[in-house]
Amino acid sequence: MSKNAYAKSGVDVEAGYEVVERIKKHVARTERAGVIGTLGGFGGMFDLSQTQVKEPVLISGTDGVGTKLMLAIKYDKHDTIGQDCVAMCVNDIIAAGAEPLYFLDYIATGKNEPAKLEQVVAGVAEGCLQSGAALIGGETAEMPGMYGEDDYDLAGFAVGIAEKSQILDGSKVAEGDVLLGLASSGIHSNGYSLVRRVFADYTGEEELPELEGKKLKEVLLEPTRIYVKQVLPLVKENLLNGIAHITGGGFVENVPRMFADDLAAEIDESNLPVLPIFKTLEKYGGIKHEEMFEIFNMGIGLMMAVKAENVDKVKGLVDEKVYELGRIVKKANARVVVK
Repeated sequence: MSKNAYAKSGVDVEAGYEVVERIKKHVARTERAGVIGTLGGFGGMFDLSQTQVKEPVLISGTDGVGTKLMLAIKYDKHDTIGQDCVAMCVNDIIAAGAEPLYFLDYIATGKNEPAKLEQVVAGVAEGCLQSGAALIGGETAEMPGMYGEDDYDLAGFAVGIAEKSQILDGSKVAEGDVLLGLASSGIHSNGYSLVRRVFADYTGEEELPELEGKKLKEVLLEPTRIYVKQVLPLVKENLLNGIAHITGGGFVENVPRMFADDLAAEIDESNLPVLPIFKTLEKYGGIKHEEMFEIFNMGIGLMMAVKAENVDKVKGLVDEKVYELGRIVKKANARVVVK
């Protein structure tokens, strides 16, 4: 078999080498205390003794970007989708009270295009920087026949560390706790099968009047916010009883994940910072208003349960607007009530 046999089957080994060289500078930006070794080994290494945690518990999360990737491909914009992937993982583990330590990604594609994949990894590195996680490894797989030449998929996982006493597992939330929220940047990375259906006949260049001068594609590809640096100090100060990362399933599915079955969240809709994109989706998609809360974050990307006496301190420690959304109450019927 000739040395070009693999290339004739659709796999470009040289392009793979080029990707590795291109991404090294992005990986280097994310280094932090605890990282051992360099990119290119068979496994990423991290020295836990560097964390100085007394009773360490490792908490991990894994996720992808979902069909939002299809819009990145459609609009040929790949520099922010990596942040989405990191955000979906690190926001989940901070919700359990963990500080992200490191991240690994996996990119599968039909044709290895080094410049495009560099953009993807640059977005991953940006997400790692925002969350304080080191990008210690990953994998790029070229799989012609499984993916189209322009297609790729992106997934990853994060590992974080928490003091055992500071883990947020739902047991600390109590009746009377106040619900505080941090704003989302947009749709984040869920509900995009519906989003794509609603805007299937649009090019993305449209400036819909409801979107206040922004192009549709800019709004739809706005990367998911990362909340680690705002929330981790609150965890360290033992100011939070629970955290909910509002992802797929919206308020209805995610908010109850931070408290026991006998409790419920009572939320005042008038206190939500509902972004223009959600009003636009509801209008253009003909979606029932109550259903919006079962799909989207509705302007709140992360929700916290806090003792009433700690509310002012939490607000004072966060350098952005904190929305007071409602309270934890005894469960009557639904576990989430939006009034």
